[in-house]
Amino acid sequence: MRTEIGQVEAIFRYPVKSMRGERVEFARLGWHGLDGDRRLAFRRMDDRSDFPWLTASKLPDLLLFTPLRREGGDPGELPTQVRTPDGQEMQLFGDDLAAEVGRRLGARVQIMQLRQGIFDDASISVIASDTVREVGRLAGRNVDVRRFRPNIVVRLRRSAPFQEDDWLGGVLSFGQGTDAPAINVTQRDVRCSMVNLDPDSATSAPEVLKAVVEANQNHAGIYGVVTRVGQLAAGQTIYLRQ
Repeated sequence: MRTEIGQVEAIFRYPVKSMRGERVEFARLGWHGLDGDRRLAFRRMDDRSDFPWLTASKLPDLLLFTPLRREGGDPGELPTQVRTPDGQEMQLFGDDLAAEVGRRLGARVQIMQLRQGIFDDASISVIASDTVREVGRLAGRNVDVRRFRPNIVVRLRRSAPFQEDDWLGGVLSFGQGTDAPAINVTQRDVRCSMVNLDPDSATSAPEVLKAVVEANQNHAGIYGVVTRVGQLAAGQTIYLRQ
């Protein structure tokens, strides 16, 4: 059975893992998530674990670095420069940027590019704006959706927080037609301390994660895998098939 559940409220892409993201009106959904999403990340050179990638949970300041594309470049291409929190512009693959990030971290880092992206659990993440508002209400503060670093924000047709849990095992399709891009909902999104971090200041508010834990067993939003590629756009109708 196919049910209309809402619309695409916003689309976000994060070219460099844990750096400032970008809100876009359109994005191509490929087999490895949104084109240009998390294709770059800093590797902690002295880390020999299975997850050596630097994230804002290790260095909150990383949220304040802004990737920049060349002027007049294609919206889907990867950035070439980064603006630091101090306002300096540095080459993405330059030694100066690696030195600046390493200085703040207190360890050596190296920028890496992976064609299929660098993800924690899955290549596409979705959250409903109702869920974000409920977390904010419980936390006693205005919570910016960017704390959750989603790819797709859903404006629900039937308002109810944490409704995403009910989509598990189903297929979300975006737009009309049999060729509409689609994802299979594979798991709930287990949250970490990243949601505590303000995207504009990198200051921490532990009550945000506490609210997610107490309200929904530390889950907010879902992850999915792409089952049909295509163009995503703000305003598209979203359907759930279960």
